[in-house]
Amino acid sequence: MRRHYIKSFIALWTLTLAASSISLSQETTWISNDESAILIDPSEIQPPAPPVPFEGDLFTRSKLAGDPLGLRSALMSRGITLDASNTQYFMGIANGGLQETSKYGGRNDYFVNIDGEKLGLQKGFFITLHGETRYGDSINRSVGSFLPANLGMTFPDPFETITALTGVKFTQFLSENFILFSGKLNTFDEFRQPLTDATLTTGFLNAGLMFNPVVIRTVPYSTFGAGFAVLQNLEPVLAFTVLDATDSPTTSGFDTFFENGVSMLGQLNVPTNFFGMPGHQGIIASYSTRTYTSLTPSVYYDPSLGLILQPGQETGSWSVAYNFDQAFYVSPDNPRKRWGLFGNLGLADSNPSPINWYASGGISGCSPLQGRSQDSFGIGYFFNGISDNLLNLAPNLLPLRQEHGFEVYYNYALTPWCQITPDLQVITPARERVDTTLILGLRMRVDF
Repeated sequence: MRRHYIKSFIALWTLTLAASSISLSQETTWISNDESAILIDPSEIQPPAPPVPFEGDLFTRSKLAGDPLGLRSALMSRGITLDASNTQYFMGIANGGLQETSKYGGRNDYFVNIDGEKLGLQKGFFITLHGETRYGDSINRSVGSFLPANLGMTFPDPFETITALTGVKFTQFLSENFILFSGKLNTFDEFRQPLTDATLTTGFLNAGLMFNPVVIRTVPYSTFGAGFAVLQNLEPVLAFTVLDATDSPTTSGFDTFFENGVSMLGQLNVPTNFFGMPGHQGIIASYSTRTYTSLTPSVYYDPSLGLILQPGQETGSWSVAYNFDQAFYVSPDNPRKRWGLFGNLGLADSNPSPINWYASGGISGCSPLQGRSQDSFGIGYFFNGISDNLLNLAPNLLPLRQEHGFEVYYNYALTPWCQITPDLQVITPARERVDTTLILGLRMRVDF
């Protein structure tokens, strides 16, 4: 019966998207124009030529490939934007961990954004595709920590060389301030704090500083879902999403469509202006009806504990999280360039969630160094409160403790399309018999 209602909900949502053309007539005003009187003959005015996207020489353009034969700008004028990046990692455990070792691996990300109006489709309709390729090895299983030290190497599969389409999102604007969305949703693409630059390949590397991990039990990484968002200046301030509780980043997901329950996710993100500087205050709440154990793996969390004992199953799981960011500097030339403080707090059930509570904080944003406007940096600390259910599961066979760590990185923009990032992490893993781990890493990202 529950699956019947959920499928009916998705069907109703699809019909809503199709019917949205009623509220988006050709007379809908999106951007107001200044129609001031012109005192000279308009025929004498020659409008300036629009700037060519991706223009510039090899060392100044935004993408390595530029605009070959004008193809990229031609597609953009018709509503199709193509982006691709390659990110490579060389990371090593210099001290501690399960073993001192070094690993090399990488990932590719592919994005296609389609503006439906420019393509001759529905006005206010957009499609976003996200494809991922992962290859090589990572140090994650050699650290001894619950959360991966390199989150980018866990998607779409933490162990395989694989390519997968993890996001196919359909968005329909009903007005400037309200949207509907549905499809196969890559939820991590939506978890971003402005200052931390929390994408998989540009900010912190450790999962403990890239998002609030109390949601790892209830929110899948890539799955089917639908929802709505209320916008302010095209920035979501309120959103609600219903998701299939089964994670399916490397499969179609149709064979398990709502078979294992439903996850619900609500987000509130309020812009602030303390001290005359931009910031945000946010709350995230989630609930899942799925049945789990505290060792049920996810793409974010790989217990790999080797335990003989298994905890009992529990139906239902919840989490609530708070986050903030506050800028202390904003570039006068580009308001998007800023740096300041960020912080996160989180609380979840102690069973079946593996993390009962969480806290993190730090400083991040654009580089404060003169003449390095394309660089960025981050310094952060996190604390994962491992749930009592896990701590008491097998205290003699595999004693556990609370996990915490520190990370610092600096993104050096060699060119606008190439960033090189040295990274240092110091982690006290959840496994009590594993020494504090020192990790040195180097990341390079190239935008094509």
